[in-house]
This record gives sequence, C-alpha cells and structure tokens, in this order.
Amino acid sequence: MNLLIVSASQRTPSQSANVARYIAEHSPQFQSINHVELCQYQLPFWDGDRASPALLDSDWHSINQQVIQADALVLITPEWGGMASPILKNFLLLCDGQDTAHKPVLLVAVSSGISGAYPIAELKMNALKNNKLVPIPDHLIIRNSENVLQQGTQDAREQQLRGRVDYSLHMLHQYALALATIRHNHQHQAYPKQQEYSYGM
Repeated sequence: MNLLIVSASQRTPSQSANVARYIAEHSPQFQSINHVELCQYQLPFWDGDRASPALLDSDWHSINQQVIQADALVLITPEWGGMASPILKNFLLLCDGQDTAHKPVLLVAVSSGISGAYPIAELKMNALKNNKLVPIPDHLIIRNSENVLQQGTQDAREQQLRGRVDYSLHMLHQYALALATIRHNHQHQAYPKQQEYSYGM
C-alpha cells in the first residue's frame, strides 16, 4: 500500500509540513510513503485545459505520477481566513478523476490557534465531487500547531492527539485495502457507459 501525503501551506517553513513529516514517521502500515509539499513545486492555476502549455511545462507530471501510484492520500491544509489554502484547492482541480477516484483520503486541518474546523467542512462539502476521492469519516484538526507533535514531554492532551493520529492512520489503511477491490472492479468490470457519469452530483 502506497501513501501520498500532500501538505498545502503556501509558505515555508510551515506547520503543515511539520505535521506531514510527523504523519510520515508514524505510518508503519504503508509500505511506501511520499510527501509532496506543494509550495516547493511550480504549478499553474487550473484553467480547465489539461493540455495547456502551462500545465504541460510545469512540475505537475511528477506529482501526478505519485497521485496515480497512491492507494491512499492525506491532505493537510492550514486554515487561512476560515478556508482551506488556495494551493490545495488548485491541486484538487488539477487531479484527474481517473487517477483519484475511489481512493480514501484523510483530511487534516492545521491551526495555530483553537480553530480549524472550517477547512474540513469546506473540503468535504465541495472539493471532492469530481475527483471522487473518498474522505474517511475520521479527520484531524491540529490546533495550537506550534506546540504539539514535537519532541519532548507529552501531557495528557498531547497523548490523546497522538493516539487520534495513530487511529486515523490505521483506519485510512483499512479503507485503502477495502477500496482497492472497488478500484479493481471499476477498471475490469466497468459499468456500461460509465464515462457518462464522470462528474459527481
């Protein structure tokens, strides 16, 4: 099973990337783990044309290969103005449903304060419709991000958070195993004219 972790802060260094590294170090269920920090790549804003020169000449091909090979994804976004980051939404628009459909995704919001719920709600509501990624019921909100998931002592709240991360990754792996069967059947026992239903409702 291959895991792709996407951190979507538009600045570096970032707490989102720190959370991504923590998750990568605590995902023993997966045989292969890749971390894409989107701000490190040159990607155009989505203009609706998959054959656009700007997209073809960008770093998208190398990222997309990792998307194709992934059995599960973790999407990590900071909360900016109560929203998911623009670079993450652009990434999701660039993704082709043929490469992402029926793959489980763990959504993670990162906040320096006590908020963080709005990006999760936004992503579940309107970011996964056409790419057909399947958000697992569990999600993570990393609050007070500068003070957690660090080296050193662990109080009760920190232990609870780390336990929640471990559980969420365990469930993500379970969904990856289960949905692999659906993806196989989708490819080898295709629904008649299924291309007519490529867009979600």
